[in-house]
Amino acid sequence: MADELQGRRVAILLAPVGTEQVEFTETKKAVEEAGASVDVVGIETGDAQTMNSDVNPGETFTVEKSFSEVSPEDYDALIVPGGTMGADKLRGSGEAVAFVRSFFEAAKPVGVICHGPWTLVEADVVRGRTLTSYPTLQTDIRNAGGTWVDQEVVTDEGLVTSRNPDDLPAFCAKIVEEFRSPATNVSPTLTVVAVK
Repeated sequence: MADELQGRRVAILLAPVGTEQVEFTETKKAVEEAGASVDVVGIETGDAQTMNSDVNPGETFTVEKSFSEVSPEDYDALIVPGGTMGADKLRGSGEAVAFVRSFFEAAKPVGVICHGPWTLVEADVVRGRTLTSYPTLQTDIRNAGGTWVDQEVVTDEGLVTSRNPDDLPAFCAKIVEEFRSPATNVSPTLTVVAVK
């Protein structure tokens, strides 16, 4: 349905370099087609270079707002795409980690795919949760107190996770479903944040 997320605001993270292109573009497209308003949020505004399969340069996209310009209160939901280099950039940013942590503290829905859970580990929000990710992150997740499972999409109290780009159809359908639920203390809108 084209209006499932009408009025919802979503932030999607985009790293300065290294976000997996398809994990950014497909998730953003899915929530926008469902009616959400999406902001691309990152460490700094301007051009961000995505990657394909972590090693091939992808297209360049624009980070519309920096973490210093936005507040988690502005959004109903958050998307954290993967990409090894992009996810590493995000988890190394104190502002990015604090932004992500705030969505969990406010019990707002969050969709994270591939290497994106690295930022969740850094934010200390996986303890007691069940999630999936790119397989090489499973030890990091377990060490942070989470339970890692090998499934195409996993939902745990508003947290939606998937393993890799092959899981995008299931992931996109599930984040639209989860992002429909009422937000906490926020006017309806959807924000997507991309990480490079």
